[in-house]
Amino acid sequence: MSNSINSESVDRLKTLIDRATRIVFFTGAGISTESGIPDFRSPGTGLWNKIKPIEFQDFIASEEVRQESWRRRFTGERSMENAMPNTGHQAVARLVEIGKGLAVITQNVDNLHQDSGIPDDKVIELHGNTSYATCLSCQTRYEMADLEQQFRDQQRVDPCSRCGGIIKSATISFGQAMPEREMERAQQAVEASDLCLVIGSSLVVYPAAGFPEYAKRLGAGLAIVNREETPLDDIADVVVHEEIGPTLSYVVGIN
Repeated sequence: MSNSINSESVDRLKTLIDRATRIVFFTGAGISTESGIPDFRSPGTGLWNKIKPIEFQDFIASEEVRQESWRRRFTGERSMENAMPNTGHQAVARLVEIGKGLAVITQNVDNLHQDSGIPDDKVIELHGNTSYATCLSCQTRYEMADLEQQFRDQQRVDPCSRCGGIIKSATISFGQAMPEREMERAQQAVEASDLCLVIGSSLVVYPAAGFPEYAKRLGAGLAIVNREETPLDDIADVVVHEEIGPTLSYVVGIN
């Protein structure tokens, strides 16, 4: 562990994790920035400062907007597609592997928890997944590589070949309803947990950010590992404001 890491708070975090048997992880953009994926909200550097996000209702209403969305996807910044899990992801995967992790509730859409070896059924994606697309009408899955080839061939993505519906990346856009099943799964996981470990989330995006507070209210422990302060720091059992990968790799005991 680096000498710059606050050993007292990290040791308290290790004690909490060692004692817990039913951990729910709640992860945000901060765990993936160490894999080279820029976050969305940081002042001046966040992706939303550089390009205005497309609202769900606009995507649905306009063919032109839909094709602009695909153009951005296939000609824009590709750091998310090329990213690999870092030591933070690997530490979470290790805790799941040894049976301490009930579920990973994530606000991220980058698929890095699955890439780190966590089974699909342990990952609850509140904001969807950008690695594939679905038809909004019949839910047929489309692989991004196939859609990109179609876009490059004809400068557009066609409607669903099965039902003619609108194809969209499997992410939750601004103005789109949260996925009911995933919200229910997250609530059930939190209710069964004895520790909620927040990793790399600013805890300002609701309703997702309500889950750690709910866990604490139910009597579970609450630990937060995030480089910046969060609104829940005052009620957490331990807060670590350090780099995520080095902190968690030390706590879990991986290189």
